[in-house]
Amino acid sequence: MTKLMRASRGMRSATTHASSLKEGLPFPLGATWDGLGVNFALFSAHATRVELCLFNDEGNETERVTLPEYTDEVWHGYLPDARPGQLYGYRVYGPYEPGAGHRFNPNKLLLDPYAKQIVGPFIWHDALFGYTIGHPDEDLSYDERDSAPYMPKSRVIDSAFTWGDHYWPGVAWDRTILYEMHVRGYTMRHLTVPEALRGTFAGLAHQDVVDYIRSLGVSSVELLPVHAFIDEKHLLHTGLRDYWGYNTLAFFAPHPRYMASNTITEFKEMVAHLHDAGLEVILDVVYNHTAEGNHLGPTLSLRGIDNATYYRLADDPRLYINDTGTGNTLDLSHSRVLQTVMDSLRYWATEMRVDGFRFDLATILGRESHGFDQSGGFLDACRQDPVLGQVKLIAEPWDIGPGGYQSGKFSPGWAEWNDRFRDVTRAFWRGDEGQLAEFATRLTGSADIFNMRGRRPYASINFVTAHDGFTLHDLVSYNDKHNEANGEANHDGSNNNLSWNHGEEGATENPDILALRNRQMRNLLASLLLAQGTPMLLAGDEFAQSQNGNNNAYCQDNPTTWLDWQSASGYRSLTDFVRQLTRLRSHHALLRRTRFLQGSADEDSGIKDVTWLTPEGQEFTEERWNDPQSRCLGMLLDGRAKPTRLKKTGVESTLLLLINAHHEPIPFALPKPPARCEWRLLLSSASGSRKSTSADRQKVTLEPRSLMLYKTHPPTPF
Repeated sequence: MTKLMRASRGMRSATTHASSLKEGLPFPLGATWDGLGVNFALFSAHATRVELCLFNDEGNETERVTLPEYTDEVWHGYLPDARPGQLYGYRVYGPYEPGAGHRFNPNKLLLDPYAKQIVGPFIWHDALFGYTIGHPDEDLSYDERDSAPYMPKSRVIDSAFTWGDHYWPGVAWDRTILYEMHVRGYTMRHLTVPEALRGTFAGLAHQDVVDYIRSLGVSSVELLPVHAFIDEKHLLHTGLRDYWGYNTLAFFAPHPRYMASNTITEFKEMVAHLHDAGLEVILDVVYNHTAEGNHLGPTLSLRGIDNATYYRLADDPRLYINDTGTGNTLDLSHSRVLQTVMDSLRYWATEMRVDGFRFDLATILGRESHGFDQSGGFLDACRQDPVLGQVKLIAEPWDIGPGGYQSGKFSPGWAEWNDRFRDVTRAFWRGDEGQLAEFATRLTGSADIFNMRGRRPYASINFVTAHDGFTLHDLVSYNDKHNEANGEANHDGSNNNLSWNHGEEGATENPDILALRNRQMRNLLASLLLAQGTPMLLAGDEFAQSQNGNNNAYCQDNPTTWLDWQSASGYRSLTDFVRQLTRLRSHHALLRRTRFLQGSADEDSGIKDVTWLTPEGQEFTEERWNDPQSRCLGMLLDGRAKPTRLKKTGVESTLLLLINAHHEPIPFALPKPPARCEWRLLLSSASGSRKSTSADRQKVTLEPRSLMLYKTHPPTPF
């Protein structure tokens, strides 16, 4: 049954802007300051009327103006008296028919989907819901309370910013090392960042912070979501709040909590500082769902603007398709929804000058009515876009929907998180049986997943840890998750961690256990940074940051997740080990090849690009690969192999990586080096040694659970 639309009472009447209102334009969407006034444009295919609500700086509603024009399903008007800084929102009229997919309720103030900044607090209150909380008809009821007092407001901005002689890092994929980090958590406990700037974009732009990140040898910071988001309602009474930020409210606005200055120029200044240091900025973005939840969620923006268009609805249009696990799913098969996402991406890439995006639950973005499609509308739109075609695009290639796991199935131009690298690397170093063959495949770029349609090894985003799961320290310190602090009786978070505590659960003073844990952290880091593909390092892993065994710290905005810079000095040797690894990766092109390794002799030169060696110095046989007890191998990367299709020979030093995941030492016969060369040790995880030493013996002893990297010296002649 259609409910009669009644606007909330108590609004102050005013005609200051209404008397000067002009028709305006339907493009661009959002609130656009042109130097003389502000054009307002809002898409809604099913609305019958749209009111623009204006607010003063105290957040009080001062005026409502009905947008006068409706062109191509866009409501629009122009206010010549409006200026940057003006606070506003919308009230949208239309049928309230949940059974038909419509949830219009003009009593609810709505955020502009194109708002470039939002200000004011979000306060959970029953008035935020389009229906009456507690009513026996649930969302079929209708609520007439005004939600404006509890809603943040959209703000008109002046986008002008002087970038000066701005430097774009433009890091090539084969030289990319991602560094996943959280804007707030990275500096909240930083020792030299001023307290007022901690946890903000300005804090991340602090020179000491930038210098440290650059010193690690990483190329690109990947920021957990910075789009404006809200805390989930169920956290209200627990003293917790949303930390990761995957509960997006506005796709164009930076999160207010991250702005010390309350201006979006702060974000631009951060980008400028990071770029000046040669560091790219990658944003983790959430375009698969919004914070409005399921059919019992609040009405904050898209639901009240045009629910039936923006969301994928079930066969019963009252309900939502929930491929995200969050209650709703955006419908990118609709051109206007797709436009919103594309406009948002282009805005961040051009106006905010970020260098790329990592897409949360990206399978959803490529899902059409018939299922996931490499040529789906969103993926095709990105591929042909002249702006987005030039930035880094990274997919998390799974969701919980039908056919949700699509690893390796994204189209050329995309890179993808490689969870199989994570899992086998953890299992191999834990000592699990039967892991060697797959571990070798992952070390060489996962050709079985990505070597198709001209994709390159760097399409594989290799990682051992990420924000979601154990930190590196906890991976080697806990057998089980310890998420009690989340208030869900330790039921949340994955139980499949492939972790090992090495003898005691959690903190220990046992020197043997501590030594083995430190060695295992070095093994995992070396496997990550010496493998073909694009490595992603979790911020804090370089100094053994711990979350006390919490593997789902999404709601821990506190010292559990804030990086502990005070304790970082205790792991300075581990940090130096990471720096050594990134230098080796940068110096040796063999560790970051742009072509997949073949493992067979080249027809012209007879040289194998990679040879797999047993501890006896023989090439691996099928029987050896299939032996579940095999945990030791050598990977010989010949520097004379063709680096491209055109060059006949390479000029690199040959590298030899020896790996032993056994619990006992193993003697390893070194292959004969090329003429007039010797093997020189570059790195050992057993000692964390940084010194290069010669190996003039025919055999070396691989310590238990360790690896060693050698190179030929001088460079192999060709």
